[in-house]
Amino acid sequence: MLSPDLWREFACDPRDPAYAGMRAGTSDRNLVLEALSEAYGDGRLEREELDERTDAVHAARTLGELPPILSDLIPSHGALSLTAGPDVRAEAVAKYERSRREALMSFLTPTLICWVIWALTMPGGFAWPLFVTVPTSLGLIGTIVRKQDIIESQEKKILKKRQSQAQELPPGDSA
Repeated sequence: MLSPDLWREFACDPRDPAYAGMRAGTSDRNLVLEALSEAYGDGRLEREELDERTDAVHAARTLGELPPILSDLIPSHGALSLTAGPDVRAEAVAKYERSRREALMSFLTPTLICWVIWALTMPGGFAWPLFVTVPTSLGLIGTIVRKQDIIESQEKKILKKRQSQAQELPPGDSA
């Protein structure tokens, strides 16, 4: 029986919309041809169907055209299993950095305004801007301390979004 791990043997997962439009290479086609040969050897394909699918593999131009050829031969375990590659990690880090900048601005803006007002109206008096500074700094500190959790959460959201997009696309289409 063909293993769902076959997709890990590809340099770029052809089920991933980010790679579906890439040109298929000889090694990509060979992986699919080997899977078809195994399915034929197991008696799950008739000779005519093997020939049709083999022709389709040879005619495939992009990676996105390959998964439909094997869709009824490889067991599916729920949703598409995409892995967090470098592009997903970079996108998640970029989103974290945006969150950190927003947290910094949410801290600096009210804090600076309050301290400037205090300095102009009552220098040396009761430091009431601390009532603004302390709570707004907690959000910034929380964002910095939870960096890894935020990045991992963003990666999961990105992968989930890509999975839903992949399920919406007709086979062979690319984003």
